[in-house]
Amino acid sequence: MNSKTSPDTRWFVHDRFGMFIHWGIYAIPARGEWVRNKENLSAEAYQPYFDEFNPRLYDARAWARLAKRAGQRYAVLTAKHHDGFCLFDSKLTEYKSTNTPARRDLVREFADAFRAEGIKVGFYYSLLDWHHPHYPIAGDRHHPMRNDAAFAKEKRDFSRYVDYLHGQVRELMTNYGKIDVVWFDFSYDAMAGAAWRARELVDMVHSLQPHIIMDNRLSSDEEKYGDFFSPEQIIPAEGVLDKDGKPCVWEACITLNDHWGYCRDDRNFKSPAQVIRMMVECVSKGGNLLLNIGPDALGVIRAESADRLETVGRWLSANGESIYGCGRADLPRPEWGYYTTNGKVLFAHILQKPVGPVALIGLGGKVRKARLLMDGSEVGIARPWNVEKETKDCFMTLASAALPDELDTVVALELG
Repeated sequence: MNSKTSPDTRWFVHDRFGMFIHWGIYAIPARGEWVRNKENLSAEAYQPYFDEFNPRLYDARAWARLAKRAGQRYAVLTAKHHDGFCLFDSKLTEYKSTNTPARRDLVREFADAFRAEGIKVGFYYSLLDWHHPHYPIAGDRHHPMRNDAAFAKEKRDFSRYVDYLHGQVRELMTNYGKIDVVWFDFSYDAMAGAAWRARELVDMVHSLQPHIIMDNRLSSDEEKYGDFFSPEQIIPAEGVLDKDGKPCVWEACITLNDHWGYCRDDRNFKSPAQVIRMMVECVSKGGNLLLNIGPDALGVIRAESADRLETVGRWLSANGESIYGCGRADLPRPEWGYYTTNGKVLFAHILQKPVGPVALIGLGGKVRKARLLMDGSEVGIARPWNVEKETKDCFMTLASAALPDELDTVVALELG
């Protein structure tokens, strides 16, 4: 996708599961990260959240240990979201965490803690900025003050904002050690590609962090940037393919409930089974899952999120071999679940137990052995008496009425 640079994405394709963290002063109103936009809050109305931001219970080490227990191999934190508030000690603005009661560079703590746990570090950076005095208001369809007549004729110098954007990205790429992922968000209308001076920005990032990979949201229709595609709140039916039908590197970013930033009243959390199945579906289509959580205003990852991550992590501790380093199988999706594969090992993710044996369509005579991944026990391979002898299919026997693992029963099939 990026024609001028080719960073190594092998680690990304191998690791498959990451943590997305949306966090900022919008955790105080607790109505999601787009609260300024949706409620048309003026800078003055939003200022009290800056004035009182003090996440005294924030412990980046605890976050990192949770991600590790969850089996997440990389993490991406919102260094700056659309409201313009920075979780890092930028020298280019006063609108930052070190000027709140927190008096802390929260990005530095995040990067140091996650790196110490062996988790790769990523920064999200919003291309939008509703606080900056030269980010456009008139004619913009996202700015909170877009409908306020007082700003209709205000003149702003967008080039000064783009200089600021480049300067802050330079800070992030210079002051926080090795960064593995940069996640830009997002392009729209005329705000795309050349508007951000995207080629210059990409080249600068790679000059400072040559190994880094980035998402595709700087892109315009004329020129594409980035190293992976980033579908949001959806898992594409066929994964992500290029114009020739060849698989691309991609990652689905999906929320654990219905909001990215902390929303106190949103109790619609996905179950551990749903998260595992999303992850398996992504990997079966050659993609990653970047699962989002929104810590609260005190800096706490609430129990509803943490408990689900812990359960997913326990499943991965037994079944991670079917996720890490795996990808799509050259087989039709089975009616009972999904396949993932790594070399000559095919992993059958059985999500729904069929009546009778589990049919492996087209694999007759190709399965040397079958083992339940969670405990290494043998899974019987046999042709039922009432199936014709010439069948090209294979059949697994799981005798119990219930699956051994209701979250996702994984059978490792050694092919030969």
